[in-house]
Amino acid sequence: MTQTLGPVMLDLEGTELRNDEREMLMRPEVGGVILFARNIENAHQVRELCDGIRRQRPELLLAIDQEGGRVQRLREGVTRLPAMGRIGRDFAGNPEVTLRLCFDTGWLLGMEMAACGLDLTFAPVLDVDSGISSVIGDRSFSSNPQAVAGMAGALIDGLHEAGMAAVGKHFPGHGSVAADSHLELPIDDRPLQQLRQHDLIPFAELTHRLDGVMPAHVIYSAFDSRPAGFSASWLGLLRESLGFKGTIFSDDLGMAGAGFAGEPGERALAALNAGCDMVLVCNDRNAALEVLDACQGRTTRRASRLRYGRARPDIDALEALGRWRRVHARLEAMASL
Repeated sequence: MTQTLGPVMLDLEGTELRNDEREMLMRPEVGGVILFARNIENAHQVRELCDGIRRQRPELLLAIDQEGGRVQRLREGVTRLPAMGRIGRDFAGNPEVTLRLCFDTGWLLGMEMAACGLDLTFAPVLDVDSGISSVIGDRSFSSNPQAVAGMAGALIDGLHEAGMAAVGKHFPGHGSVAADSHLELPIDDRPLQQLRQHDLIPFAELTHRLDGVMPAHVIYSAFDSRPAGFSASWLGLLRESLGFKGTIFSDDLGMAGAGFAGEPGERALAALNAGCDMVLVCNDRNAALEVLDACQGRTTRRASRLRYGRARPDIDALEALGRWRRVHARLEAMASL
């Protein structure tokens, strides 16, 4: 039987649980916790923190942004990953080898995050790099939509082999707007047909392999006046036209691009009413408490399916695996270039 969770994923202040946070985690509206760099010292400490959270609420979904390159919250005691754009550089000249490396990267990432006590990392990035967005840039595998779909698909398969869920972002594509949705609300005015022929390709091709999707805080004005994460039209297209059956996570409601929907509680309800299953509220404790109050009585079933369901590997024992050593060495070398 699928377990019901609260629809709110929030963050913590430091590297250990505080007493007020223990109380907050017991609220039924809480369904998950996301870790940031301020919560992290090294892999072993993250495992202890995750274990502490589970002693409070064993069912909570524990997440991190661990993409590689610029976006790698956990750095000590795990593999230093290159940006996915660095891996993607070799795709045109050597696609088979590159796809194998993407698969192995997903496997290694999944094994390491599972060993640290986490259920998922918000990866892969499915945005297509159009050379416009500095916030995406080399977080994208490629400027070629089909190449993005191929490499991201291989990484998804690797995550799945490790027993970990895959969450694609930022639907329907953040790679063709210059504005950073952390700081302002970007507007992409291209026609829907152009989006379908470019940015939407990775999402359309990988819908049935993804466990989660995170929509962008971007307005695609030719289709809807609301940002995608607050748009029943966009999330309906994801569900109905693309057939996505997994969990939809909002992007952080504290970002400037989410201000479109009002105060924090209003943002959360707008995202949930549009079709999100779980909302993220980060870096603002007062906003998190407001969101929890606004979401009283709300639940989600889909998100609990993303829990890591296997016996967790030991982080130190991974080094004894020949496969881990080979992939680790190659990725560390690429990351240092």
